[in-house]
Amino acid sequence: MAEAPWNVHPEHAPDRRNTALADALQTRDMAAIAFALRHGPTVVPLTGTDAGDVSLDAGDVWTFRDPETGARALLLFSDAEHRPAMIPAGVGLHSPAWLKQYLTSHRDTISAVYFDVAGPHPMQATPDELLRVLEA
Repeated sequence: MAEAPWNVHPEHAPDRRNTALADALQTRDMAAIAFALRHGPTVVPLTGTDAGDVSLDAGDVWTFRDPETGARALLLFSDAEHRPAMIPAGVGLHSPAWLKQYLTSHRDTISAVYFDVAGPHPMQATPDELLRVLEA
């Protein structure tokens, strides 16, 4: 498999959303969420990229760390436009294989995964729950 480019200029970037995931989150249909995660990209915030740049299966993923408990959460988005302004502006479009590998590698350090944390249809899951649907 060829190495994905680190950054893609916005005018050459692929669509920065997963419409199937947005629809599934709206209806809270777990089967549809699982399907969307297994077949489409997931938008993740990245550190160290310029605003508007898009990374494909590469980059340093930004995670939220609770200042009181130290617990880490992975934030995933159905659309880059749903990313709150306080989160780094660079985004990655990551494949289902990447998501599975990342969750497997970090399942002991990530306490929760939040989808569209600022809306319009936020949801929460554990890394183990997501790994189960990705493996189904």
